[in-house]
Formats: sequence, C-alpha cells, structure tokens
Amino acid sequence: MNKKGWSVLLSATMGLGLLAGCGGGDKDATSTTGASSSPGAATSSVKPKDPVTIKFHTHGTEAQYNWKQTLEEFNKANPDIKVELVTLSEKGDTAEATKKLDLAAASGEQMDVLMFSDPASYAQRVGLGMVEPIDSFITKDGYKVPEEYKVDTVLNGKYYALPGKFNPWYVLLNKDHLKEAGLTVPTDWTWDEFADYAKKLTKGDGATKRYGTYFHGPQGGGWMEFLKLNLASQEDNVDFIKADGTSNLDNPMFKKTLELRAKMEKEDKSSVPYSEMLSQKLHYRTQFFNQSASMILIGSWMNSELGGTDQNDLTFNVAVAPYPKNTKSDKGGFTPVTTDFMAVAATSKHKQEAYRFIRWYTTEGLAKFGRNIPSWNKVKADDLGKITTAILSGTKHPEKVDKASLDAVLTASKSSKIIPPVVYQAEVFKVINSEYELFILDKQNLDTTLKNMQEKVNKIIASNKK
Repeated sequence: MNKKGWSVLLSATMGLGLLAGCGGGDKDATSTTGASSSPGAATSSVKPKDPVTIKFHTHGTEAQYNWKQTLEEFNKANPDIKVELVTLSEKGDTAEATKKLDLAAASGEQMDVLMFSDPASYAQRVGLGMVEPIDSFITKDGYKVPEEYKVDTVLNGKYYALPGKFNPWYVLLNKDHLKEAGLTVPTDWTWDEFADYAKKLTKGDGATKRYGTYFHGPQGGGWMEFLKLNLASQEDNVDFIKADGTSNLDNPMFKKTLELRAKMEKEDKSSVPYSEMLSQKLHYRTQFFNQSASMILIGSWMNSELGGTDQNDLTFNVAVAPYPKNTKSDKGGFTPVTTDFMAVAATSKHKQEAYRFIRWYTTEGLAKFGRNIPSWNKVKADDLGKITTAILSGTKHPEKVDKASLDAVLTASKSSKIIPPVVYQAEVFKVINSEYELFILDKQNLDTTLKNMQEKVNKIIASNKK
C-alpha cells in the first residue's frame, strides 16, 4: 500500500480509537492509575483499581530477549501496570513482524508499546502517524536523550522512541575453520583482508560447497547494511542520505562496497551467490550454525545465541572479529549500530503507563534482566564482561565461545555519527535494492547502476521537499 493509502487507513483506525474513548496526548499523559492516590488511600474502604493492561508488540523472541523474567520484574515494581506481550514473529523475523504490526494497526487492535528494529521502520511509521511524541514525558523526567543514551532517536526535532539495546555489528567466525586454514582470529583488519580470509576459507564445490562468507542482504528494501560495508567503516557520512538531506551515493566508499560484493561473489566465488540467497530463502543463522559459511557479518544481537540454542545448536568453536576498516591507517572501531526503538502507540489509551514501561525497560530493565547490551550510558565498561557472561550462560555451550574476543570487540566498538532517518527512507532503500539486484544479477553494469540509483534517489528527495 502506498503512503497515501496507509495514511487514510491509519487515520481511520485512529479515528475509531477516538470514538472508543481515546483522548488527546496531553489528557492521556496525565491519566495514571495510582500516582494520584491520596496519602490515606491505603486505609480507604474503596476497592483498589485493577492494574492497567498495556499491550507490547515486539519482533523479539523469548530466547533473544528474556521477556518472561523481564516483564515479571516490571510488574513487581509497577503493580498498577500489567504488560501483555504480543510476539509478532516466533522466529524473530523483523520483516514478518513489521507486516503483522501494520496489519494489527490497520485492524484497530489495542496497541500501547511498539518496538521497531531499524531506523527506516521507525521513521516510516512515525510518518504514518502510528507513534506518539514523548517529549513531554522526557522533559518531565528531566533528562536529555543524547546524554542518557548512546543512540539519539530524534526525528524531525522530536522524540518518538527511546533506544533499547546497543548492538554494534561484528564478524562471527568458525574458529575450527580458521584453524584448518591456518588463520588467526583478526583483531584489526581491512575489507581487503576480510575478502582474503573468505577466499581461503572457501572449500569444496557443488551442493556441499562451504563458502567463506554469506551476506544476508539486501532484500526487499531491508538488510541494507550489506550495501554500506565500506561506508560504515567511517566516522561520518555512513548512510545513503547525508545529514543535510542530499544523496550520498556519489561517495567513493559506496562504489567500493558494490565492487567488493561483485568481486567476492563472481571472481573469488567466496560468498554465497545473491541469487541463491533469494531463491532458496537462506538465513544467516542456518548458514553459520550449519557451517555452510565460515564467517558472517551480523549485529551483536547474536550474543544471546552464540553458544547455541534449541533452534540452532553449536557444534564448533566460535570467535568474534571487529568490523573491518577501509585502510590499515584508518581509526578502527567504527561499525553500524542497531537498536530497538521503543515507542508509545498514538492510539494508546494508556500513554503514561506505556512511557513508564519503555523508560524502565531501556534503563534498569535491560541492564539487569535483558539479553542484550543496553544503550543506557549508566552501564559502565567494567560491567560489560559481567553482562556478556550472563548472556552466554543462557546458551547451550558457552564454553565454545571465545569470550575474550567477544568482549574485546564490544569494548572497542563505537557508533559512527548516526544520521536521523528521513520519513521516506524506506522508498530510498527499495530503489537502491532494486538497482543493486540488476547489477549483481548481471543485468546492468556498475556505472549504469550508480547513475540510475543517484537519479531515482534524487527524485524521491525532491518530491518530499516541502
């Protein structure tokens, strides 16, 4: 459905919510159930109100997030609020979850807390009116998001979400394959060296071939990190759109990424062909845990699965390497960072309670009970090792994970300057994705691809200017 269609549909949905008694944002923000109790309320004969039930829609699974304990602890600390979990994908598939979230919104389901897995999904649904601004709550609590968190979620000058996990990207390696090839675990390397490792790790032919690496994107306008490889190794200008709103597709590091992807797939034959990824609906978890690929570039949400899970057991030793640099002399540590955007639904009748949950979860909740490194700045570096130990202890074989390499990479990782996503970012992603497919499937050359991308993205930018 196009943007206009979504706006009409979601406006109708929110209209139904208003008819059902959902007041405006300011009114909802003050409608707490317990904060306004008088000092003598405990001895009153008036029956206490039942807890407010808020629904939390998420892509995250129990194995990934430890929801059961986390929500139990929140409910203990906040007896006036009951959080009801709505899991949108049993596999933790963010694309599936986003589709189900949109359907739930269109059908008028109760929504209070929304969890978005990437900036584009977050920005697009803010543009569709699904998300409530939370600036008034933040101001009342007396903190500034850039000082409190490692990820700044500002969008068009307003805050619609607080950041959850802090997941820098890294390279997972099959340590047994490294040993077999006579390779060591990299602690500082370049993209050229990454490609060399992939070539040396590739083994066999045909259906049983083992590839050096597997790239899980782009696909369907998602997983676009796999078209920012060289871009993301920089401190600044790491996205397809610059901070000033102009295209960044003429950046030489973007061209280098396309060249690298083509070289590894077609010349070195060390990466799983893009066509196979699409036609066989391959997934990075199975490619790595089934040992079909020796290295995968992925986000550190995988920390909670590194030692193996019931879904993907671990039968080999795992190590972690940092995100590669462009040249040896570059400052290292820069990497894409993903977070969960924890938001309050615009149609919620319990916005104050929903905000209380996302604030607790993105601070104390995630730090104490989650299975991810928090974006909260009050988590000190000294505590990192304790957190990763706790995370790995929830896996089947934590002893098979090279924890020293994991801690070293997480400690050294730092986010590039995050550019606030534009509301039309999903449109840009789809255009770049479709043109890349023509290139990697040998339907057009690199120069034509770059030219077409630039022209189409510039049109999208121009059409969205006010």
